[in-house]
Amino acid sequence: MASPTQQLPPGWTEEWDAVNQRYLFIEPATGRTQWEPPAQVPAAPIDAHGPSVSPPLTTHAHTKRRQYAAGQTQAYYGTGDAVAETNYGALGVQQQQPVPSGQLFTPGLAADQQFATQQQQPPQPLYHAPPQEPQYINAPGFGQEPVYYPPSAPVNQLADQIGQMGIGQKPLQLYTTNLLTSPPDPRELSRPPPEIRLPPNSCITTSPYANADYSYQRCTLNAIPTTSSLLNKSKIPLGLVITPYRTVGEGESQVPLVTDTVIARCRRCRTYINPYVQFIDGGNRWRCCMCNMSNEVPQLFDWDQVRNQPGDRWARDELNHSVVEFVAPTEYMVRPPQPAVYVFLIDVSHAAIQSGMVATATRTILENLERIPNDDERTKVALIAFDTSLYFFSMPPGTTDSTTMLVVSDVDDVFLPKPTDLLVNLSEAKASLELLLGRINDMFQDNHTVGSALGPALQAGSKLMAPIGGKIIVLSASLPSIGAGALKNREDPKILGTSKESGLLQAASPFYKTFAIECSRAQVSVDMFLFSSAYQDVASLAYLPHYTSGQTFFYPAFNASRSEDAVKFAHEFGEVLAMPIMLEAVMRVRASKGLRMASFHGNFFVRSTDLLAMPAVPTDQSYAIEIQIEDTLTAPFVVMQTAVLHTTCYGERRIRVITLALPTTSSLSEVFASADQVAIATLLANKAVERSLTHKLEDSRDAIMQRMVDILSSYKSSMTAAGAGASAQLAISENLKMLPVLVLGLLKNVGIRQSAQIPADLRAHAQALLTSLPSQTLVPYIYPTFYSLHNMPPEAGTVGENGVIMPPPLPLTSERLERHGLFLIEDGQTIFLWIGRDAVPQLVMDVFNLPNYELLRGGKLTLPVLDNPFSQRVNAIVQKTREMRRGVYYPHLYVVKEDGEPPLRLWALSCLIQDRADVLPSYQQFISQLKDKVNGANNY
Repeated sequence: MASPTQQLPPGWTEEWDAVNQRYLFIEPATGRTQWEPPAQVPAAPIDAHGPSVSPPLTTHAHTKRRQYAAGQTQAYYGTGDAVAETNYGALGVQQQQPVPSGQLFTPGLAADQQFATQQQQPPQPLYHAPPQEPQYINAPGFGQEPVYYPPSAPVNQLADQIGQMGIGQKPLQLYTTNLLTSPPDPRELSRPPPEIRLPPNSCITTSPYANADYSYQRCTLNAIPTTSSLLNKSKIPLGLVITPYRTVGEGESQVPLVTDTVIARCRRCRTYINPYVQFIDGGNRWRCCMCNMSNEVPQLFDWDQVRNQPGDRWARDELNHSVVEFVAPTEYMVRPPQPAVYVFLIDVSHAAIQSGMVATATRTILENLERIPNDDERTKVALIAFDTSLYFFSMPPGTTDSTTMLVVSDVDDVFLPKPTDLLVNLSEAKASLELLLGRINDMFQDNHTVGSALGPALQAGSKLMAPIGGKIIVLSASLPSIGAGALKNREDPKILGTSKESGLLQAASPFYKTFAIECSRAQVSVDMFLFSSAYQDVASLAYLPHYTSGQTFFYPAFNASRSEDAVKFAHEFGEVLAMPIMLEAVMRVRASKGLRMASFHGNFFVRSTDLLAMPAVPTDQSYAIEIQIEDTLTAPFVVMQTAVLHTTCYGERRIRVITLALPTTSSLSEVFASADQVAIATLLANKAVERSLTHKLEDSRDAIMQRMVDILSSYKSSMTAAGAGASAQLAISENLKMLPVLVLGLLKNVGIRQSAQIPADLRAHAQALLTSLPSQTLVPYIYPTFYSLHNMPPEAGTVGENGVIMPPPLPLTSERLERHGLFLIEDGQTIFLWIGRDAVPQLVMDVFNLPNYELLRGGKLTLPVLDNPFSQRVNAIVQKTREMRRGVYYPHLYVVKEDGEPPLRLWALSCLIQDRADVLPSYQQFISQLKDKVNGANNY
């Protein structure tokens, strides 16, 4: 939609929110934010339209806005008045069958119409109604801030509150919802977390960027309890989820860079100056917001070094932005910034050559040589091939004729066969590299050697780059079998699903952890690309990226002759090569007095109590930190600050600082009202994986379930009239109502799920994803997205002014599947196109270019782009799905026929987590179990 700036009242600004695909309106003077364009000056009181009528919408701001289908809420609960498009209806019948009136989405758990009556609105056409508010906002007021209101909140109560919304110290209102009558609404998950309401004058600037955007750093609670006993009473875990180097999309503001090397820090606690400090003594000193220490303002703090004249202190980025990057002076360097180094270890054994991995990998490196970060032309590159021997390549600069291969067969005592020309400057040796990459596959084309000396190859790569540090990229297609780190096939189907299964998720050899810690010390990071068609012990190999801040990519049964496999790997590998990496990084999180960082989750090595060593930080990797409240918090707000010292891949030492300020509260209701369900689910995913490794998978599942029961029990006993007695409801605050379904999704995720059918490699890779994905990508991984394509709104799949418009997401239940329909299910790693057996030939022809359903084959597919509008819309939605989230992942597309291969059908259906599957409960059963446990835990 067009920018509405020209119609805004004075004192308002707007900012495009890429996550929610809409504008956020900000009033800098008060810090107030809201989704709706602010009215000029209302001529009538806010509730003048009466309690049951939506306010008039300003058409100029909403003409092309992404909308959810009108009447969608009624469709949830069974009113069948909606009109649907009939382009692809079942032959001879109306396409969308009306659901019997009163049938709930969670049948059997609520009385007829009990919840639906709260949501009744006049029936409207499903897709052709004029644009209107998405109903999940649930507020009669117009132009309000994005806070949580239940559908049943009285209008006059809201009207009383709206006038006081910009004040800041007003506590968050708590609204209770009954999970038995509130089915999960997927659109809730795209909402921002509860608003952070800081006390007045806590910030020295009116900048809307003074507090950390939740995509960089979010806390599980946006109001911090003043005592640990209050936190324990709520049962909500306190933690931070940090993505310090998230990618910045088009239209998003870049992180401001402070280049004058004037860095003001507290003398005592070493906090960086930020928007929450106080200036005292006529502005000559500043008081730290963490420890209250009084510090001198640096002499050059008010000097503009670019213009060489006095500067405006209040214009400095570090006083207006919570996320800021400083160019570091020499005292922040142990040694001069090192060049970026990439060492490729390529498996050339028989299995790797036959699968086409070597050809695809070398071609991808060749095509992406220009994209490897090399702005300062210092980047160095080396190639080592390995099977049961090691093959080094000497590339003297300036010539292509003298490239030679040196073979080292003694893998028990690894040495470098030549002191020079193995690690070469990318710019100087580019011609030799291009020639070599074009020839490697042919050189080993007839290699029949079976076996892998991966451990010795890692040792050689490490020796090669040890003086500098950098990144080792491993491409391996078989189980390491020779030399250091040799592994045996320990997969035993009989122990899958038993208490011994967690042993398969731990490293089989101590080599991998020991070597990873040595790498971390030498500033070497390891990325693993694993391709085996048989058991490869991903669990052991993933230890290397885990402790060196790398990434693990897994391509089971990779075969480059299937173009889909080759395209997926080439895309992801190419993006990793082009990614700007942060070298020699160390991260520390500081917090106000009384708070302590207790435990750390993610890919790094904890070097001292709270210093996290990360040799090379990839973009979009997430970390979770649990926080303890050690002393009573007396300040009205607390500050948490993440600082990452690193070298950019073009040789500049920098410090990225992310500051988050949160109010404190002694009210349990405000603790619940401020809880961020997505951050809680992210923290629980990290804790669950750790517990599955230190204990058993079953313990991990029990701990998550118990945490959910504890939160619900605490809410019932403290916040509802039922108190400690049994209750017919299952109450939780409105802002946490998606937490149970996220927990269910986590319990059903491949990394945690109870099953005797999941190979250890798949489980280990899923666990690596659960502990490294940022929240934006993790949420669909545990709660997939589900669209109906055959009857999507006419604007879905077309390009709006801010990109492709997506269809409204559906709840994850097979009740929504229709026999004549086409549906898309995706979890960020895989996309399924589900097609019903009664799909009309025209639909099959328009999407797949085949005359009928019978000729369509299930499995991996590249969707054809055909010359009809529907095909183009479906392709646009698939493309947007692959691009819209942060990270390098390029999901495979599988076509799933309703009566197709059972394994593929079951895989796709396992994404519909609200259904019962195997021994795992449906959402209705899960909620019922929770209710029984909560009522049985009266004296927990």
